Amino acid sequence: MLSRAFAPSIVFNFLTGRYFKTMLMAFSSAPFYDSQVQLPRISDPIPPEIRDNPKRYPFFKDAIGAIDGTHINCSPSEQERQAARNRKGLLTQNCLMACSFDLRFLYVLSGWEGSAADSLVFHNARFTSFPIPQGKYYLADAGFPLCDQLLVPYRGVRYHLAEWGRANVR
Repeated sequence: MLSRAFAPSIVFNFLTGRYFKTMLMAFSSAPFYDSQVQLPRISDPIPPEIRDNPKRYPFFKDAIGAIDGTHINCSPSEQERQAARNRKGLLTQNCLMACSFDLRFLYVLSGWEGSAADSLVFHNARFTSFPIPQGKYYLADAGFPLCDQLLVPYRGVRYHLAEWGRANVR
């Protein structure tokens, strides 16, 4: 018999797993996905978060938004456990998400096993369902590949964000 200390966490994990799958299906299906997740077009205007900030404009005028992968806990079958184990040893799904500068989701790809790197998930998304307009790009972290559609930081360079924040505006 389980002790009372473990019972709430088991019930919580069961409920969140069931509800997570239900919510994932609801958010990734029409009509919600079609109305809330909208891919940018080349004719879209420059976002005001870029246009109205002299530290960002004109340097980031072609940036659409930011992209990153996130890991969501999962409970895979015994056969899928090794593939779902991420680099920290947890069982997760790797989900790729892109958002605009006003924090609206532009693209969501979920369901990749936790062992998949962000660059692999991005590569698959680009060839299946994630068009990026010509001349536009997303901001990404160093886990993504260097390509025309992504602006990633230089490897091995330490950025001093506190100094950048104190810098005089042109």
